[in-house]
Amino acid sequence: MIAATQPEPSLTADGLACLRGGRLVFAGLSFRLDPGEALVLTGPNGSGKSSLLRLVAGLVPAFAGRLDWTGAPGSIAYLGHQDAVKPALTVREALRIWAALSGAAAEEGAIDAALAAVGLEGLDDLPGRYLSAGQRRRLALARLELGRAALWLLDEPTLGLDAASVARLEGRIARHRAVGGLVLLATHVPLALGDARGLALQDYAAEDLPL
Repeated sequence: MIAATQPEPSLTADGLACLRGGRLVFAGLSFRLDPGEALVLTGPNGSGKSSLLRLVAGLVPAFAGRLDWTGAPGSIAYLGHQDAVKPALTVREALRIWAALSGAAAEEGAIDAALAAVGLEGLDDLPGRYLSAGQRRRLALARLELGRAALWLLDEPTLGLDAASVARLEGRIARHRAVGGLVLLATHVPLALGDARGLALQDYAAEDLPL
């Protein structure tokens, strides 16, 4: 008997519509994201960039349309506007908890690698309350190194980051894509993402469509 193989992870949206606060934010949205690809969401505030990321993450339901993720369950990592850094937890404790929540083994070597990936070496025993805004964002980004998610959903990942940290993030995204990872992100800061495609949410504006 031949064991069934897991299909390559891909994300397909077909005719998606999103309802927020009693109004349609976007409608008729379709796209496909395959291994190694990155899709950058653009559009003015209120066009639905964050809503789409939350929809793909499973935090809100689609009002209409179909969303198909062929990757393994739990293989999606979502980073929103909030860093979710607990003031009383040290940097290392926070990563241990995030690793456990993602189903990953909280091995100290993996946590050390996550800290190194975002330049937080030497701060692992520092409580979250003492971190700067940029350090909190880098700690949140360190979660991407835990659990080995295939799909990264990033909502304004550069918030609070300096130029060196932005460059480090660009490198991490490139490495993730090089091994077949997928990235869907919204950012107001231009990032060097190679052949990433753009998706203009304003082209799917639905304010005037009847419910």
